[in-house]
Amino acid sequence: MKRSFLVLSLGLLFFGGSTRGEFRAGISVRNVTPDPLLPVSGGVGPSKPTDKKEGELQVRALVFEEGSTRVAFVSADFLGFPATLGNRVRAKVKGILPKNILIGATHTHSAPDCYGFPDGKGGTAAEPKYHDRVCDLMAESIHEAIAKLQPASLKIQTGEAKGKIAFNYYAEQLYDPRCHILQALDAKGQPFATLVNYAIHPEVIGSNRGIISPDLIGPLYDRIAEKGGGTGIFMNSAQGGMVTADNRGPNGKDIGTWAECQRIGHLLADEALRIVSQAQTQQNPKLFCDAFTLSLPVDSPLMRQLLASFSGNKTKVPQTVETQVNLVNIGNAQILTIPGEALPNIGFYLKRKMKGQHNLLFGLTNDAFGYILTKEDWQSFKRYDYITRTSLGELTGEIYIKAALQFVENSPRP
Repeated sequence: MKRSFLVLSLGLLFFGGSTRGEFRAGISVRNVTPDPLLPVSGGVGPSKPTDKKEGELQVRALVFEEGSTRVAFVSADFLGFPATLGNRVRAKVKGILPKNILIGATHTHSAPDCYGFPDGKGGTAAEPKYHDRVCDLMAESIHEAIAKLQPASLKIQTGEAKGKIAFNYYAEQLYDPRCHILQALDAKGQPFATLVNYAIHPEVIGSNRGIISPDLIGPLYDRIAEKGGGTGIFMNSAQGGMVTADNRGPNGKDIGTWAECQRIGHLLADEALRIVSQAQTQQNPKLFCDAFTLSLPVDSPLMRQLLASFSGNKTKVPQTVETQVNLVNIGNAQILTIPGEALPNIGFYLKRKMKGQHNLLFGLTNDAFGYILTKEDWQSFKRYDYITRTSLGELTGEIYIKAALQFVENSPRP
């Protein structure tokens, strides 16, 4: 009996931490800016060459632990981070269950291609050695965050981020202005990690200016640190169709400068810190994490072609894809992951049906399968032609919503 208890205890320590109920948190950062610089990807199509950088591309890992449960939130400065790479990272990590590692992309349009989009000449700009390096550094960052786990309390708050930050390019007011913040405090009550969850395309600079950059997310992190929020980490939300940075100038033309990235990033950071300052501190918040595998049909000819290309077998066209969807309860918040860019109406609906006092959506997490629409949106308007072509299919939104909310219903409340 004693030997069995010892084995169980060691198993809990290996996969989740201590068996006590103490809440702990740790965060770590790694620089992944390529040297020499690589071309950058803004989406489907050839990557564009670069000759300078503004800011640094980074991966950031925030680890939470409560009792035998340990969860990692990982944010990477890329357009998307596919499961083929994410699973390589999970395989390198010791101390956290693979399904408890949530890897999301900030969606900067000024970073190297992690997929291998065809360049129109029979090749791609993706660099396998660079991908290997990023996976190694991401796993390294998670391990350091585990090593830095410390007793912590938590602040969680939701509020409207005010000011000229984002808008919907397709329909100006159809976006979610709510910003969700999780902030970890040390034993002295000082913030050491601030997670910002907000829906926005970080594409102020984009892929056509010869610049490699984290876009507005870099200045967001700088401002959080400057204002005493500790190390920042950003997880995108339901920013599809087309919730983008509001970098419109007085003349109606977009301002595509690093200074504009700083303006928007600093403003979003200021708003996030303002919002979370109103939150009460939660001592020893409970932590829960689970995941399920979702199968989605691939109806779009373009997406079938791309997925076949990504797999390296262009003759085997996939009819379905599988992806991991996570549900996390932390304190009085609930988090649901989305494997792509959900339109704002889907985001609003999911948040309304979730069970937390604060309901967060981590978009572009664990995969990034293009846009996620409802069947009513599919090919409905000329404006939606692009997002229809770059979506898996007509039923993607309906299948995802039904499966995700069923998972929510069958899981414990925060």
